[in-house]
Amino acid sequence: MVDALQRALPAGTRIAIAWHHAQLGLGSHRCPGADDALQRAVVAHLDAAPGDGDTALREGTWLGRSDRGAERVAVGVAFDDAPPEGWTEQAGGERAGVKRTWFALAGDLVWAMLRLADADTRIEALEKSKRLQQALYEISDLAGWGLEMREMLARIHRVVGHLMPAENFYIVHYDDEDDSIRYLYFADSRDRFDPDPDTVYPLGEGLHSMTAALLRHGRPLVGSARDIIESLGIPHEEYAGGPLSEDWLGVPLLRDGRVCGAIVVQDYDRIHCYGSEEQALLEYVGQHILTSLDRKTAQVELERRVRERTHALERANQELQNEVLERQHAEKLQQALFRITELSVSATGLEHFYADLHSIIGELLYARNFYVALLSTDGDYVEFPYAADEIETKTLTRRKRARGLSEYVIDTGKPLLAMREGIQALEAQGLVRSIGPLAWCWLGVPLTRDGVVEGLIGVQSYTEGVAFTDRDQELLTFVAHHIDAALARKRAQDTLVAAHAELETRVQTRTRELADANRELREQIAERLRAEQRLRHQARHDSLTGLPNRAQLQERLDDAIMRVTSADARPFAVLFLDIDRFKLINDSVGHVAGDELLVECSRRISQLILRDDLVARLGGDEFALLVENVESADQARHYASSILRAIGQPLWIEGREIFPSASIGIALWHPRYRKSEELLRDADAAMYRAKRLGRNRSEVFGEEMRAEAMRLLDLEADLRRAIMHDAFEPHFQPILRLADRQQVGYEALVRWNHEQRGLLTPAEFIGVGEDSALIEQVDWLMYGHVVASMGEYPKDYVSINVSPRHFLSDNFSDRLLRMLDEAGQDPRRLRIEITEVALIEDASRALKVLRDLRGHGIEALLDDFGTGFSALSYLHRFPIQGLKIDRSFVSGLEGETRTESLALVRAILAMALTLGIDTIAEGIETEAQREILVEQGCQFGQGYLFGKPRMLDRNPSSFRHRQGLH
Repeated sequence: MVDALQRALPAGTRIAIAWHHAQLGLGSHRCPGADDALQRAVVAHLDAAPGDGDTALREGTWLGRSDRGAERVAVGVAFDDAPPEGWTEQAGGERAGVKRTWFALAGDLVWAMLRLADADTRIEALEKSKRLQQALYEISDLAGWGLEMREMLARIHRVVGHLMPAENFYIVHYDDEDDSIRYLYFADSRDRFDPDPDTVYPLGEGLHSMTAALLRHGRPLVGSARDIIESLGIPHEEYAGGPLSEDWLGVPLLRDGRVCGAIVVQDYDRIHCYGSEEQALLEYVGQHILTSLDRKTAQVELERRVRERTHALERANQELQNEVLERQHAEKLQQALFRITELSVSATGLEHFYADLHSIIGELLYARNFYVALLSTDGDYVEFPYAADEIETKTLTRRKRARGLSEYVIDTGKPLLAMREGIQALEAQGLVRSIGPLAWCWLGVPLTRDGVVEGLIGVQSYTEGVAFTDRDQELLTFVAHHIDAALARKRAQDTLVAAHAELETRVQTRTRELADANRELREQIAERLRAEQRLRHQARHDSLTGLPNRAQLQERLDDAIMRVTSADARPFAVLFLDIDRFKLINDSVGHVAGDELLVECSRRISQLILRDDLVARLGGDEFALLVENVESADQARHYASSILRAIGQPLWIEGREIFPSASIGIALWHPRYRKSEELLRDADAAMYRAKRLGRNRSEVFGEEMRAEAMRLLDLEADLRRAIMHDAFEPHFQPILRLADRQQVGYEALVRWNHEQRGLLTPAEFIGVGEDSALIEQVDWLMYGHVVASMGEYPKDYVSINVSPRHFLSDNFSDRLLRMLDEAGQDPRRLRIEITEVALIEDASRALKVLRDLRGHGIEALLDDFGTGFSALSYLHRFPIQGLKIDRSFVSGLEGETRTESLALVRAILAMALTLGIDTIAEGIETEAQREILVEQGCQFGQGYLFGKPRMLDRNPSSFRHRQGLH
């Protein structure tokens, strides 16, 4: 800037400037070549007597000053030679007054420079504030992301790094009771120290480091490491820290006034990285980091307690399961004993007896290899009436008595449980000799009769790891006592002849059973084939009307779409038909009558269609037709008209004459269609348009419908993005006491800041929001803005509109009250506006919500009163604070409908007076309307007469002034 001023004057001219600005403070600047004397003269001229625009010559220097309030600018010029022509006032000609003009332009240029510098300073401050706020939000959110502690702290490190140089960063936790620390996080580019977050490091009185001093003194430390160590009086040979940095900043973390940790940043290459601003910033951020650490620590502690509780429950559950298993085992043993007892009576022979006995024992313990051995009558042989073995597949019925394990048990009369090593030890002692495959584990229990051992029951395992226990031995011994008695009874009743006869009988019976089973199987196969045919038919047809269903229709449509692309194929059309007022018939006459109507309509349509066409029932009262060979829209309309005439013929159902009608939507084939769903979708859209235009008619889907559908689809997508980015803001319309125009509150109205279309009112997007169920999210965003701004108008109340869906939801009142509590706002300054529908849909729930809200100070206003039921029969039951008279009645107070509107307003005001509640008139636009309402006793009002909805001004008095509210 000084260079630009210098170029406007002769070469060698020296220029200096000085300023005193409210934001930028005192400053000065000079051009190259200007000396200190010139600069001091200009600075001194700032404090001279006021004289905006005056110039003075002092000691060869021309000085000028410009004042704007308390802010001042001074400019000084010194010429090496004589001033340029026209510089002095006495000069004549065209160049007279050059000095005054030059000083005026110089002053304006300096003022412009100061404004730019001030703007840059403000922008930089805003950017810093924005980064800090964003960092605090991220730090606050990190504790709830479910991250591990180290990952959370690493992300906090990255956040701090966006605010200041923090490549070298660490956080310590300090325990002042035992004077120890833990390094929760440590990142350093030069220090190789890698502490474990769980390791405790005692500080002790003799430990000298900057971190220890920071924690003990509880005050921030900033500066180069050497300066800090010297200021702390720590001898260099006793310093116990890491590498010395060029700049070091550490702040303590305080909880309830006590030091509980510290955050440190340092830089090894640059000096003066950290100053008072970085110190204040790190202290401020540190407290938020401490809050996040506390939340994370609480979360970790909660998870630890949950794990401990889970382990305790698992142990208790395991003990319970063991107890249950023990009881089940006892029950299983008891049942096995009962079954063994029954076997002695029910078994058809000893072979079956032993086989069933094997099955029963197999339920109690491992018994894949099981056998029964009995001594022969003379005692010279061991007989095996039953044996099952995985390896020894050859059946051995008897053998000469030897020194096997079986003989050992028979001879000793005691059970034997032996592993392979034990068996080999017995062999080494010469007591036994292995016969057959060597078992991994062997268990044998003697069978006795009258106290004399006559045999044994043996089980064995060849699989390493499968072994029997003492418990198995006790169990098998216990079972063996019952087997002894069962065998005795069985031997007494079994004879060879009886066994043979029983066997023959069983064979014959089984043969007959197999023949019967074979015959039944053939019948079942035939019935299954018939059932499959019925299922295939049911899967492709409607069960009520017998018409093809949606699946079959879509198959035909997909075939038609593929076929129409060929050269000789002809176009087609889809007709979507819906019975008009079908719900009324169901509700009045009954569902049976409704089914009869559907069957009759399907019959009438089926009689009209051609051989290549198809009619299908899609569900409910909806039908769809595939009409082949349709060349034009007129042809499709003529086809639809014949169907409407046929359906419209009267019929008698349940003793009532019914005149049915239908609405038909038509979608003609177009190359853009690729799937059947697209044709059905467009035909459905055309059908709904036919219903909107009066029913009992047909409409063809056109480009305007498609454009409208795409517009609504785009609007819904825009609405979803707007919700994600919170592009909504409340506009406030003042509510006044009509008598004296004193403002008492506001009504908050939502506005959408559309990224392309600008500010949108609810009428432009409320329909899409309700159809897509997005309006509830919009409302909650709106409520959040309103609650957050309540502090801007501390004396007035604000009312918010609540739809019936929100009002009757399970958590509406709790969520609204929690929002107010979190924002620290007084609930008594909030009003909700509901419609009469919200009270009628679920009266008991509405009463509960209203009482709950009133109990916390939130009153309710009944919006659009007079357009619905408007009945005392329900109004007096609910705690309503005020009625809002609909704008349609207020606008009618002038003009042709004045008499009717005035009568309705009087009735509403009388009703409110009877109930003792307030009245608020909406849509007041003229002074005449206000005067009429005052005369009739209306207390409050709102409308364009008092102010349009607009964003809330930060200065409430300024808001009232602009709205004309004096």
